[in-house]
Amino acid sequence: MSESAPTPPRLLSRVLGTVERVGNALPEPATLFAIMALGTLLLSGIAEAIGLAVAHPATGEIIPAISLLNLAGFQRIVQEMVHVFVNFHPLGVVIVCLLGIAVSERTGLIGAAVRALVLSTPRAWVTPIVVLAGVLSNIGADVGYVLLIPLAATIFHAVGRHPIAGLAAGFAGVSGGFSANLLISAIDVILAGLSQEAANLIDPNYVVTGLANYYFIFVSTFIVVGIGTWVTHRIVEPRLGTYGGSVEPEALKPLEAAEKRGLWFAAIFMVISAGLLVAGVVPADGFLRNPTYPDLMMRALPFSYLVPFLFVLGFGNGFAYGIGARTIKSDRDIVGGMNDAMGTLGAYLVLAFFASQFIAFFNWTNLGLIFAVKGAGALQALGLDDWPIPMMVGLVLLAAVINLLVGSASAKWALIAPIFVPMFMLLGFSPELVQAAYRVGDSVTNIVTPLMAYFPLIITFARKYDPDTGMGTIIATMLPYSFALMIAWTIMLAIWIMTGLPLGPNAPLYLNS
Repeated sequence: MSESAPTPPRLLSRVLGTVERVGNALPEPATLFAIMALGTLLLSGIAEAIGLAVAHPATGEIIPAISLLNLAGFQRIVQEMVHVFVNFHPLGVVIVCLLGIAVSERTGLIGAAVRALVLSTPRAWVTPIVVLAGVLSNIGADVGYVLLIPLAATIFHAVGRHPIAGLAAGFAGVSGGFSANLLISAIDVILAGLSQEAANLIDPNYVVTGLANYYFIFVSTFIVVGIGTWVTHRIVEPRLGTYGGSVEPEALKPLEAAEKRGLWFAAIFMVISAGLLVAGVVPADGFLRNPTYPDLMMRALPFSYLVPFLFVLGFGNGFAYGIGARTIKSDRDIVGGMNDAMGTLGAYLVLAFFASQFIAFFNWTNLGLIFAVKGAGALQALGLDDWPIPMMVGLVLLAAVINLLVGSASAKWALIAPIFVPMFMLLGFSPELVQAAYRVGDSVTNIVTPLMAYFPLIITFARKYDPDTGMGTIIATMLPYSFALMIAWTIMLAIWIMTGLPLGPNAPLYLNS
């Protein structure tokens, strides 16, 4: 980092320093998740004892708090402990993807690709490219968490900048910018389906498409990149200072002939893979088509294929590079790389075990759902029916708070869409507008909540460069991104409402407009 880099305001530095110290003074993250799981058990018992419950907004069914402090709860915890851990969403994704990536790393592909990228990219463009790549990575489901974030740390380290600043910039793009993109992804389709179901409670013929927020998320991409770049340069890097850890950066020496040949081999494999993907998705009878949605390109590729596809890309590209660069001498080189990758996952597996139990307990007790419905009711009770911007800002804030308690974007929307979509439709506002406001709030607190399924993995990546990294370090580092994105994105939403621009093709702000 340059000596002339700006210094963050003293008050902000003190606040973030306090957050970091308090967070890191807490027990080890794995221990903290275990304590939080035990706290959930206690809270569930109290909640059931006082009769805490809400009515489901769509069905009217009563959702009670369920105690785990009884024989039935104990039996469920014991019987499902292994199932909960094995089926923890990020676990399989991380392991399978890293097995493929390990081959690319062992053969030298990642190192050569980083050097080629850094040597050909002006230093001023490194941060925005990292953040933009993080945003775009959401097209490939969770690939950004597993591949882009650690790669961003490696790139920053290679150019002499703090690697955790690179990790933070990548994390801000991947997770903080979850509801921004230049293209349509799976989450657009999923949320649109839930919005349509909620809208049909008022108008059975109303249709919400996957393009409902396309214009909005397209413009949002540039907001996320701008804010992510500014926060990284102005707050995060000055606060982190110069990296003094033991991890050596990738040497930025020119590529040798063998490395260039290896990159060409990897590029050829990538082109062939891309051609197979297009052949499997574009034709109506393509072998990767989802038969449930034969006419919808946006649902053509079953997303269960993505993780195996990423494994094949990592393994195949690494193998092709190794053949071209002659860094593969035998099968031991490939298997050895995979073994090494699994060896580095020990700390993450411990974290994932306790995190998976805590999240499962929280879901079983219905506490997250109850808090979400209570918050939605409080917002509705404000009576700001004639003030669309304050109501939408309130929805943004509510979604941001609920996101701290319920990790899944679709689960939260499935719960609160039946409340807010019909309510705002009766006031003349479109489901597309309500969905856009929800998506803003849902994105901005992803990067500061330990309930986000990949949060333990981010801690594991950071500990490669600083073994003392704790939950407090990550939260303090990401808080400036969260607040800055909240402010900028909410202002953008307010301006969008004032201008009356459509949110996507055939997606107006108001009904009958």
